[in-house]
Amino acid sequence: MYEKLKELLVEEMSINADIISLDSEFVNDLGFNSLELADLVVLCEEKFDIVFDEAVLPRLTTVRDVVAYLEQHYA
Repeated sequence: MYEKLKELLVEEMSINADIISLDSEFVNDLGFNSLELADLVVLCEEKFDIVFDEAVLPRLTTVRDVVAYLEQHYA
């Protein structure tokens, strides 16, 4: 799942693959703003055919957090 998310970040969000790790923080390390975070959620929902629980979104701060969420909810 990490590789799939990393591919999405590189191809769809133009993030340099060399700076992406499981511990990368979206805001502090990858330079995301709130709009880009929302875009990432939409892209993940479309690619993985899931719906993110809005109550969980504020806790998804690192790549690892999103990978764990996707692994739990992706069929």
